[in-house]
Amino acid sequence: MADPEPVRHETVASGPDNPAMTNADFLKSPLPPAVEIEGLDLSGPGRFVNRELSWLGFNWRVLEEAENTRVPLLERLRFLSISSANLDEFYTVRVAGLRELAQAGNTSPADDGLTPAQQLELIDADARRLMGAQQRVLGELRALMSEQGITIVRRDALTDADRAFLAETFLAQVFPVLSPLAIDPAHPFPFIASMGYCLALQLERERDGRGLQALLPIPAQIDRFMVLPAEKGESRFILLEDVLLLHIDSLFPGYIVKDHFGFRVLRDSDIEVEEEAEDLVREFEVALKRRRRGEVVRLTVSRGAPAGLRRIVMRELHVNEDEVIELDGMLGAADLKELVLESRPDLLWPSFTPRVPERVQDHEGDMFAAIAQKDMLLHHPYETFDMVVRFISRAARDPNVVAIKQTLYRTSRNSPIVEALCEAAEDGKSVTALVELKARFDEAANIRQSRRLERAGAHVVYGFLDWKTHAKISQVVRREGSKLVTYTHWGTGNYHPITAKIYTDLSFFTCDAALGRDAAKIFNYLSGYAMPAGLENIYISPHSLKQGMLDLIAAEAEHARAGRPAQIWIKLNSLIESDMIDALYAASQAGVRIDCVIRGICGLRPGVKGLSDNIRVKSIVGRYLEHSRIICFGNGHGLPHAKARVFLSSADWMGRNLNRRVETGVEIHNATVKAQIVSQIMAANLADTAQSWVMAPEGHFTREPVPEGVFAFNCHRFFMENPSLSGRGSAGAGDVPKLTHTED
Repeated sequence: MADPEPVRHETVASGPDNPAMTNADFLKSPLPPAVEIEGLDLSGPGRFVNRELSWLGFNWRVLEEAENTRVPLLERLRFLSISSANLDEFYTVRVAGLRELAQAGNTSPADDGLTPAQQLELIDADARRLMGAQQRVLGELRALMSEQGITIVRRDALTDADRAFLAETFLAQVFPVLSPLAIDPAHPFPFIASMGYCLALQLERERDGRGLQALLPIPAQIDRFMVLPAEKGESRFILLEDVLLLHIDSLFPGYIVKDHFGFRVLRDSDIEVEEEAEDLVREFEVALKRRRRGEVVRLTVSRGAPAGLRRIVMRELHVNEDEVIELDGMLGAADLKELVLESRPDLLWPSFTPRVPERVQDHEGDMFAAIAQKDMLLHHPYETFDMVVRFISRAARDPNVVAIKQTLYRTSRNSPIVEALCEAAEDGKSVTALVELKARFDEAANIRQSRRLERAGAHVVYGFLDWKTHAKISQVVRREGSKLVTYTHWGTGNYHPITAKIYTDLSFFTCDAALGRDAAKIFNYLSGYAMPAGLENIYISPHSLKQGMLDLIAAEAEHARAGRPAQIWIKLNSLIESDMIDALYAASQAGVRIDCVIRGICGLRPGVKGLSDNIRVKSIVGRYLEHSRIICFGNGHGLPHAKARVFLSSADWMGRNLNRRVETGVEIHNATVKAQIVSQIMAANLADTAQSWVMAPEGHFTREPVPEGVFAFNCHRFFMENPSLSGRGSAGAGDVPKLTHTED
């Protein structure tokens, strides 16, 4: 098999010179002709795109938004910051894991045929290009920001007034936090935490010329950008490290700086847990401390570092030359988020206030009455996440509620959901909370929340040691007259009010008795490990979700072979599970039309002749982060259709989600909710042209530039302007709005 090309992004124009370019409007444009890829074995590993390179391709698309002139200037800066933060996490988790495999001599290939060592080589090359591109984009944005009165001032451009201001500020706000560290036999090289940023200094004593090597850690507790005095309407900043270099004499009196460079450390952030840990919470508390001391996986140094000092840092951090990235520019570009100034709304997205559903307003805020009227699906962030909080909060205070059960995967530090659960438990209600301790990077917060819930009297369970519980479920049991009624909430996103403002997710509320029974069985499974039997409307991983989806894909292929309409719409964050991809390939070859909206990683090659002739893939990257998971099957009727089978899921189609996590796939039967999902949400995503990238058979993504003055449909803007069907007080399944929106 020929070595695959790295997954790249491109912005190219369609037209006669580029006939392979497809239109991003998957609702109206015909399928492009399938192409042959020379040397590709349709039954071999080359039929898959490498997971890690596909992720890097996604992060290229994020960075591309920082260059998109249709995006407000400071939002472009935010995209640049996000692309840098994304890359940091990628190294501390994915690259760290591959590095361990390669160092252990593991040569087992991934699904696409690449060994860990081969993947690391390709990742390194593409990541270096990406980091170089980030610095180039930063230079362009700095120039544009300067034109708008926002300046990052260099040390040599400071005025005398600036220096006087910084001298006072340094002593009052910075100096007390600093810990300068000499490096000599009496002062061994200190531990630098992951994402730690330091200045390495070569100093010389003025009185006798004696040399001193030292480190100056840059404290993360202080903003990276310090504010300078500015005229009205202007904003001036200076980097913290420049302020430190200006005041070395205060830190090392009697010494002068002969040379210096900055370096930043990324460490392995994966966690290993003893399988037989008796106290899971205690084990995770220990593991979190171990994470802080993980091996270095990337050392980024500023351009022009003195060779001797650079060698010392590398030796003490135990890194090789191929693990060092020399950067001509700003290290730690994720900190640019500090410059996304709320004081400059003219350079940000127009403000948007999430809607309160009309039906909830009709019932004067009573969530139970609104849900009892009929099933309701809310689309966040367009409909406020406060409705989810209100659902739990009202249950906590309602004297008729007897029990609340809740899964918690990621929550905010001062979670209103946890607050409500504590209130309910203290009030004597039966409260069960499934807290997932293995939610990567949120383990510490979840441990704190679990301790708090236990103190309030809630039953706290931690699920399975080997599997993460990623399902998003709330269950409220309420006494109504002589019977108990179960209300359930099924979500595609986390119970996190902060991320709910920027992630697009779905919240499905129902008092359907069958779904209530399903929820109860799942919670019993999580707390008692008893396999749920007789689930009525739910697939659950790792037991039935994967096979259920495979069966439905195969059924769609049978419809195609029988000459009936056959169509599948898929919306996921990631699609890399090989069995699922092969099933889609087989369905495509049977004649099923498959349209996919995959935000991030995609291991499937669309539009390959003899393999995926009838499959298209697009990625949407825009104002909000696409996060909901939806799967629609035409069921012999094509799409959209009232008899389609429609599912909401907490699971992406990845090996971990389908085989090693507790996830749910909820089938939707309510006609209005189904119309909302198929004819509103999915249709708008498929029709988007303003922020869509189309995947080519080779694995890269392309975006058609939109000429000035030409209307481009933006699904995020459409959702901002049109309320969700099932949340409207008088809407029915036939009241689907046209796919259009206003223009600036």
